[in-house]
Amino acid sequence: MNKFNNLIQAMNTGDISGVTQEGVHVYPLSFATYAHVKLLMIKENRTRFLLAAGEGPLFDELQGETADGYKICGLTHANRLVLNKYFPYTAPVAFGKQVATLGLGDRLGLASPGHIKTVINRDIKPVLAQQSIRELALTGRDYKQVMDAACYAVFQEGYTGGFGADGDHLKKEEDIQMSLDLGFTMLTLDCSENIDNTIEGLTRAEVESQYGLLPEDTRKHYEGLYLDQKFDVGGNTVQFDKLSLMKTVLIYREAINFMVHVYDTYIQNAGRTVDFEISIDETLTSTEPAAHYLIATELYARGVDIFSMAPRFCGEFQKGIDYIGDIAQFEVELAIHAAIADHFGYKLSIHSGSDKFSVFPIIAKYTKGRFHAKTAGTNWLEAVRTVAKVQPALYREMHTYAADHVQEALAYYHVSADFSKIKPLDQVTDADLPTYMDEDNARQLIHITYGLLLQAKDASGEWLYKDRFFNALIDQEEQYELALIRHIGRHLELLGK
Repeated sequence: MNKFNNLIQAMNTGDISGVTQEGVHVYPLSFATYAHVKLLMIKENRTRFLLAAGEGPLFDELQGETADGYKICGLTHANRLVLNKYFPYTAPVAFGKQVATLGLGDRLGLASPGHIKTVINRDIKPVLAQQSIRELALTGRDYKQVMDAACYAVFQEGYTGGFGADGDHLKKEEDIQMSLDLGFTMLTLDCSENIDNTIEGLTRAEVESQYGLLPEDTRKHYEGLYLDQKFDVGGNTVQFDKLSLMKTVLIYREAINFMVHVYDTYIQNAGRTVDFEISIDETLTSTEPAAHYLIATELYARGVDIFSMAPRFCGEFQKGIDYIGDIAQFEVELAIHAAIADHFGYKLSIHSGSDKFSVFPIIAKYTKGRFHAKTAGTNWLEAVRTVAKVQPALYREMHTYAADHVQEALAYYHVSADFSKIKPLDQVTDADLPTYMDEDNARQLIHITYGLLLQAKDASGEWLYKDRFFNALIDQEEQYELALIRHIGRHLELLGK
């Protein structure tokens, strides 16, 4: 009798409800059949596998150890590609512009099951695989691992509703090509290196001087189309005087050219539909609605069709905390940004969208529920909160390390936290640790130090926290899922979903 006898018998009958195997955790929603092969995902000793039974091409193509008519298959990249081939719902798709989407950056590769449970039966589609190159560098992962984790989570949950995969905040052409080669269905183009942030600080005479250096045909193009013109956009008036036009052209001209180049070179030649998002939010100043309108007009005039645009809004969208700024002014400007997006037919995108609870209802109202929003770090924070519940001693070690090394993390992230205001750790009971991170300063401390914590090693080269942290989450996967359902669910409810 083989060790998985109970499971194999149940799979062969097609009824795995209530089936158990000592020392094995079964994921019943994963049960799938193709021709004469049946598959089930299981977990043993903290490692998940595919259990395959039957015969045929699917069984033969899966790599693994064969015994007594079944095969144990690791969750490898090669096996993921086999799943994509025979079960198309496990491969990402492009969603287009007419449905609300939520980016769910899973930095650990463990959050997607909870994300799937959160979005089921809601009027929104999940982009499960979403990572920037910066995040990958800080976590030590790569795009293959990001995609594999999302696809296997979809199989685990038996989720057939469709999911996206976003090559997030990509700047370099080799990274763009790499993400497309791996099957990513969305590309977020980060134009920050092509935006001139020095223009806002110049005098009018300095602006005129720099503008005068542009080619005459460039100046004639923009002046002929926009100077002293008024454009009605959803009942809002967008207009340019000479100074505002000169500044807009100087700030964004090269970025527009970069957007067009990437679209023509990569998106058009991908051989499939790709949701193309433009990010102009990683800048020092907010995006004027008139500048947003000019960029969109130029893109569509040059044949560029975009999925969404992410401007930098007034106020601050800092990591892991609520909106900072004048909410009334935000509403005024968001209404115009949303009207511009609606005018051209694409979606407005909200970056650093985690935990912006005070402005979510405004976003839902003016986008009419058709938007793209990105979250990432808040999912990491819920993982840390889960560990604080189940292994408070480990959390205390991680918090102390984060506080000692936070200056290193500030090289990557801008936050306004005052870490000196965090309540001393020795004054917080274990029972209160899970709510410790609700305080903004403590929250941002843990938020921006994820890379340091995941990569920290001792003198002998062993992980200080990573193994224990992952083991705790794997052992308590249901706790983590419940935390995500609660927290991301709150996001969706305030966004009208």
